[in-house]
Amino acid sequence: MPCELTQNLTQDCKDSIGGVLEVMACEFDNVKTITEAAGVVTAITLETAKQFRRYQMPKDASFFTDAPNANVQNGTIFYQQELTIVFNKMRTNVRNELLLLGQNRLIFIVKDKNGTYWMLGQKNAMDMTGGEGGTGTASGDRNGYTRVFTGQEPHMAVEVQASIIPTLLSPAA
Repeated sequence: MPCELTQNLTQDCKDSIGGVLEVMACEFDNVKTITEAAGVVTAITLETAKQFRRYQMPKDASFFTDAPNANVQNGTIFYQQELTIVFNKMRTNVRNELLLLGQNRLIFIVKDKNGTYWMLGQKNAMDMTGGEGGTGTASGDRNGYTRVFTGQEPHMAVEVQASIIPTLLSPAA
């Protein structure tokens, strides 16, 4: 039985821009429930005293992709999510936080330059799979870190309602 198509789509206004402003991360196991309706997350409940951590990204450096992977013969499809984040200036506190990010299975909320929040790793978590750190060579080169996180999800990234973000950034009582 086919999956029924539900709407016509037209070209939208040319008012969208690329890029990531900030990234929020939480340990996958500290997310108790996620309430979603029609592709939008409307509530997230965290374990007691847990919160998402916010990382501001340098301009025009970080991004995420949400690529479909389909196998026609097997009738399967999943979405390969990949998040690349950048931290300028090598610092001990950044190094220590990156070590912790690498040791965890994570859920990310990404705020794009259009002001929209997107959830990555909702069902299966994301793991650090690559990156680099270094001083660069020339004075204009990056001194800092790049990290790549990947995950395989049954559905594309979902939008997160902006109104729930402040609660997620405060420790749950």
